[in-house]
Amino acid sequence: MDHVKASPERTPELSALLRGAAYPATAAAPHPRADPAAADRLPADTWGTAQLPVGVRLELTGTARAIDVTYTTATGELGYRGAGAGTTFAVWTGDTLVDEQPAELGRATVRLRLAPDGERSVVHLPEGMRPTISAVEAVDGAIAPAPAQPRWLAYGDSITEGWSASAPALAWPAVAGRRHGLDVVNLGYAGSARAELVSAEGIAALPADVVSIAVGTNCWNRIPHSAGLMRELLRAFLAVVRSGHPATPVVVVSPVVRPDAETTPNLLGATLADLRAAIEQAVTEQVAAGDRALVLVPGADLLDAGLLVDGVHPGDEGHRVLADRIGAAVADAVAGRTPAGATT
Repeated sequence: MDHVKASPERTPELSALLRGAAYPATAAAPHPRADPAAADRLPADTWGTAQLPVGVRLELTGTARAIDVTYTTATGELGYRGAGAGTTFAVWTGDTLVDEQPAELGRATVRLRLAPDGERSVVHLPEGMRPTISAVEAVDGAIAPAPAQPRWLAYGDSITEGWSASAPALAWPAVAGRRHGLDVVNLGYAGSARAELVSAEGIAALPADVVSIAVGTNCWNRIPHSAGLMRELLRAFLAVVRSGHPATPVVVVSPVVRPDAETTPNLLGATLADLRAAIEQAVTEQVAAGDRALVLVPGADLLDAGLLVDGVHPGDEGHRVLADRIGAAVADAVAGRTPAGATT
């Protein structure tokens, strides 16, 4: 393959290079991260952030020394995350940054140097600018889609989406995916991910080799939950996921530390510590009932509060820690190993 062009609906050739894009393009969202057919059943905040191409990337190998990527970006308004939402094209292989070039607003072409010796090149996009890729052309050689890897559906809130890493490539699911050879589909929804059953239906319907679920923080104050509601909702969420993935490894991560919420009751009297305990109880009871493919990673001690840049979201170092700890648990679950520090 030496040249790939794309129509708005994506050609098969371009689709083969794209990873993390689980659903077909729509006029409003070139790379939706929730099922467009369920948009009218999803909470508005979930569907809103699902239209951002978080985690969507190109993955390729070959003899080419570089590629020319023709693209169109839709906006320069980056919101709360600023440049951390993504304003560059960045080529990575594993933990090594190979090349990084700024994106322009509108239609443009960027040349990106690839990893040497045919190693896997992962091209992270300027997600915050809402890019659409039109063509990928090899320079001095040929390119091919990178070999398939185990598919990981990573469901969660703003931390899973990548807040507040300084670039999309440094979000913990992206780091863990490159490090452990996993094809991550980022289903992180900032301000949302409250274990809505419509999202569980979406997960159940997608092919997956492993699923991670990280919820709870937005159930403290965004839409307050009681501990009892949290426990029963997670049980229902897991039941719906299991309807489509009866034996797939599922890793549940309870909320990481949030100092302002740990001992502060919400409108229903639940602290974040209460919600965390309810999530962990639901998982341990399911494991005890016979679900041996279910893994719990307790979140309270995953991060030091000093790694939270705004009291809620980790910066780059915090995302590296989460990639180390949650990523290892996910990789172990795929491999059939008992994750260190996890409960099964």
